[in-house]
Amino acid sequence: MELWSHRDPVTLFGAAGMFTSGWDELCELFPWIASRFSNVIDYRYDVEVADLIGEMAYVIGYERFTGSIDDRPPEEVTVRSTHVYRREDGQWKIVHRHGDNPPAWEGPNPQ
Repeated sequence: MELWSHRDPVTLFGAAGMFTSGWDELCELFPWIASRFSNVIDYRYDVEVADLIGEMAYVIGYERFTGSIDDRPPEEVTVRSTHVYRREDGQWKIVHRHGDNPPAWEGPNPQ
């Protein structure tokens, strides 16, 4: 939670379909999200694109790990994610996260 800005606006589009806006709501939601995961190993974040523009930055990539979600047997998980950062008092803080499950095929759209 320390990676996140505590200054609004902050937003979350979660991979489980939730949308939350505002630090007060996010700080209540994060413990519930964390409680859904267990036995997580081999976490890595594969960065596809990143850029810095003044006091804002973004990173787009894939989060990959093996773990259990909601007490199901551990399995390999991939989440596409986008993080938007804002520089606050000399530190980079997350102000937005969007995560979703990647489609089975990610090639060009057929015409």
